[in-house]
Amino acid sequence: MAHKDRKIQRMRGTRNCGWGNTQKHRGAGSRGGRGMAGSKKQKWSYVSKYMPDHFGRVGFKRPLKMIKEDVKVNIGMLDLNLERLVRDGKAVQSGKKYAIDLEALGYDKLLGTGKVTHALEIKVAKSSKIAAEKVASAGGKVELLTAPARKTPNKE
Repeated sequence: MAHKDRKIQRMRGTRNCGWGNTQKHRGAGSRGGRGMAGSKKQKWSYVSKYMPDHFGRVGFKRPLKMIKEDVKVNIGMLDLNLERLVRDGKAVQSGKKYAIDLEALGYDKLLGTGKVTHALEIKVAKSSKIAAEKVASAGGKVELLTAPARKTPNKE
């Protein structure tokens, strides 16, 4: 359709632009309210057909006390910052080996990104396989700490 043939072009200057009475195409009353207004009343047939999952709940949210995200550290970051950790007393050097307790530093899991150039003896709660392999290939070891068992209420 050519732009000059459009209704809006032809109706410029008229009071109601081809909608009959002036009130018929003004405000939100002509569409039954704005947005989702009337979705449980006059627009229910539309909502039930095209948005069947709009109302109601699905699933559940876990309690916040049950959600615990691991604090992770990469093996490469430990190797890069080894001198600083020894200087601050957070790692212990004995000969060519370095002992680091990651649980005391606040880390829960050891990941394997980065290079290992020193022999490290690391204590941590969780570790990826790649991290453990890299530490072992550099002459160190990863000691996994056992987490305390969660207490369950007695059902007697």
